[in-house]
Amino acid sequence: MMMNKTFLDNLEYKITGACIEVNKVLGPGLLESVYQKCLMRELQLQNINFTAEHLILLSYKDALLDTELKVDLVIENCIVLELKAIEKILPIHEAQILTYMKLLKIPKGLLINFNSTNIVHHGKKSFVNEFMYDIDS
Repeated sequence: MMMNKTFLDNLEYKITGACIEVNKVLGPGLLESVYQKCLMRELQLQNINFTAEHLILLSYKDALLDTELKVDLVIENCIVLELKAIEKILPIHEAQILTYMKLLKIPKGLLINFNSTNIVHHGKKSFVNEFMYDIDS
């Protein structure tokens, strides 16, 4: 699989569609863990590869530390997906996903808040970082 900007954009579109489907079926107001399980099933149905509760190994001053830091989902090894079911996305949530992306060296991230009536307009934020510049157009 060749990762390029078009591949990432298409994958983001598919992930967004899967999130919309889960939100449409369940509606807002449930626990994040419920949305995660349903989204994992939806991604399986759409043949999108992912790892759940992906462990982030942290290297600090030449030592690999077991911090038990986990990201909700890593999609196709190229998009970090962090799920929330909260009143609103705060700057700390944005900082969290950007840090996860940096630590994993993954170019794109999506922050999805299932506690919204419209995922596209109110419940999704997309992020890119410096690793995006290393990808072919």
